[in-house]
Amino acid sequence: MAIQQTLSIIKPDATRRNLTGQINAKLEEAGLKIIAQKRLLITKELAKEFYAVHAERSFYDDLCTNMTLGPIVVQVLEGEDAIQTNREIMGATNPSNAFPGTIRYEFGESIDFNSVHGSDSPANAVQEIAFFFSKIELCR
Repeated sequence: MAIQQTLSIIKPDATRRNLTGQINAKLEEAGLKIIAQKRLLITKELAKEFYAVHAERSFYDDLCTNMTLGPIVVQVLEGEDAIQTNREIMGATNPSNAFPGTIRYEFGESIDFNSVHGSDSPANAVQEIAFFFSKIELCR
């Protein structure tokens, strides 16, 4: 397995409930290292740009609105097979389909308020990390 980087976002529904520390603990327990992190408020325009890949999907507008309801925590995770490891610890997009012990099972409120986002491929990880972070912000 290769060392990879992936983007993780703790969404407004989770920051509103002060879950950042608990979510980060699950990520670190899974063997992922947080090498960059910041808390942001994003505009709907920025959310639309970030999620442009979903622009044609029915959930796009709601997703973009939900991402602006409060602060988000964007972070870069690093570790062996980080993309897949992060996706496994996040759990299924719909918390009702997620396995016990996953972030979305434990903290997700609904499919629309599922607490976290993670890159789904190496190419998207590179693009998503660059969207929020400069290379100088990545601290190994």
